[in-house]
Amino acid sequence: MTDQLIRRVAIYARVSTDRQESDNQLDQLRRYAQLQSWTCAGDFIDHAESGGKADRAEFRRLFDAAARRQFDVVLVWALDRFTWEGVAETFGHIQKLTAYGVQFESFTEPHFRTTGPAGELMIAVAAWIAKQERTRISERVRAGLERTKKNGTKTGHPIGRPRVVFDRSQVVTLRAQGLSWPQVARKVGTSVRTVRRALGDVADTRLDHQS
Repeated sequence: MTDQLIRRVAIYARVSTDRQESDNQLDQLRRYAQLQSWTCAGDFIDHAESGGKADRAEFRRLFDAAARRQFDVVLVWALDRFTWEGVAETFGHIQKLTAYGVQFESFTEPHFRTTGPAGELMIAVAAWIAKQERTRISERVRAGLERTKKNGTKTGHPIGRPRVVFDRSQVVTLRAQGLSWPQVARKVGTSVRTVRRALGDVADTRLDHQS
């Protein structure tokens, strides 16, 4: 893999609203490619929008072109300019390029390159990181299922509404004083239906006679 002859390069960049900074980075990437005697097979430039969002159309087009082997290496300014996803996802993208037979270089990060003597080591590290991330996700899922099974919900709260607690003797007293069911319910802090169901139809009838 690391001995592969590189002739064609694709430059990928995710540029911000700072036009001067973006142009400087792209110029340096192109000069670096020229120093390596690489032919530029194309620039793939995504533009960052407000709030950190970006149109990823060029990122997807980059991988479509990689699958067709239209270039030999992808050159980026830095790993966080390649993608802002998690570590496992980022290295997953690099592994995908490798599977297409396309190498990867981060201009400002020599340790993030599949080219050169450390290329195979980087792929091994990438595979290990991706595996660890999948393991952590699996463990979180299992823990969540166990919590759900034990407590009834993902938040740990019991399923259903909490049981309403009130003083039944107070209800009896309030009804004896002539308060209506809605008035009693408001006094004890629950619904009419709950109060009536708790005391039962017999108590209801008896209290209706007393009132």
